[in-house]
Amino acid sequence: MSPKKRTPKNAKSKRGRDGGNSPVELGKEYEVDITELSPSGEGVARIRGFIIFVPNSKVCNCAKVRINKIDSMSAYAEIVSI
Repeated sequence: MSPKKRTPKNAKSKRGRDGGNSPVELGKEYEVDITELSPSGEGVARIRGFIIFVPNSKVCNCAKVRINKIDSMSAYAEIVSI
């Protein structure tokens, strides 16, 4: 019998593929402030520290966004209105 593989003590725990612990929900709309741009040029907003990427937005925009996709560390949204 081979020994079981163990997870290293310093490994980060994952929230799960569905974003189970995220403060946002798929399909819901939120009002956010775009505070910075990602290296790929998408706007970045945060809700309770959770990162939301918003394409076609500019820094200092206040926008209403709809969440399209959630992964373990971030979400992706589209602009509903500015």
